[in-house]
Amino acid sequence: MPLNYDSHHPPLLLADVWKPALAWLSTKVLNMDVTAARRTSLCDIGLWADRTALHEAASHGRALQLKQLIESGASVNTVTVDNVTPLHDACLQAHPHCARLLLEAGAQVDIRTVHGSTALCNACASGSLECARLLLEHGATVNPSLTALTASPLHEACIQGNVKVVRLMIDSGARLEAFDVYLGPPLHAACAKAHMDCVRELLCAGANVNSVKFHETALHHAARLNAVHMIELLVEFGANVNSSDNLGKKPVDYASPVSPSYACLRFYESNPLRLQQLCRISVRRTLGARASKAIDQLNIPSCIHSYLQYWDPPTSPE
Repeated sequence: MPLNYDSHHPPLLLADVWKPALAWLSTKVLNMDVTAARRTSLCDIGLWADRTALHEAASHGRALQLKQLIESGASVNTVTVDNVTPLHDACLQAHPHCARLLLEAGAQVDIRTVHGSTALCNACASGSLECARLLLEHGATVNPSLTALTASPLHEACIQGNVKVVRLMIDSGARLEAFDVYLGPPLHAACAKAHMDCVRELLCAGANVNSVKFHETALHHAARLNAVHMIELLVEFGANVNSSDNLGKKPVDYASPVSPSYACLRFYESNPLRLQQLCRISVRRTLGARASKAIDQLNIPSCIHSYLQYWDPPTSPE
């Protein structure tokens, strides 16, 4: 029904209705203390609004301030809304002195963030050998259950590339075939990041060279990077040069046609490994994971022991 216009009582305009409210809101805004937004980075954890002085001291490595806060009664297990503790911050920023203070004051070592990360995950992500050792000494779990949002400590170490941290995780019992939905097994993470030393460490420890993620192998990663030395290393450990991914492509299909990697893969496709090399691969596959430790216990000549442990350089195609 149409509205009847009365010249003596005109309808209220929307602006007239909201004018008092807008005036009140403007006054409030003008009187507010405005804080500039903090620049965030991949290393920022949690919401800055609920981070405590303890978090800030741990994150910036201020050990003296951290000690004073702890002595004044600050809770070392206080968390942000993302469930980040000061220990998470100290390890992510590689501050072992702060991590030690927190642990000695009773910090829980395996608290997980909303994304599933533990302090050990953070220590490995930062490449801090000292923090990782310290956490393990205090009972940190080396194989926390994986979630869709987090990788294992070994994955994090392989991504970061500190081979000493990778070795520590392996020696501490990290699962070599722990599968991340995005990264695949740790070997894939190391190959994708071109961390040659980490790749060798994993393979020598018994990682499956032909493990797959969507039918893609570590050799596919190496070919995509045109990393010829990594290709040679993977093949020496038994990588299948003819494996196809979910697109039906072999590793050679990802290598640049005029690159040394392409020539290397073509060579291996038409020239099988020597019987001696195949025997080494067979022995290590029979021994399975932790093959290196098993080989160390065998009563065999030193030259054979060295060969089985790959203490010889990979054979390059001529």
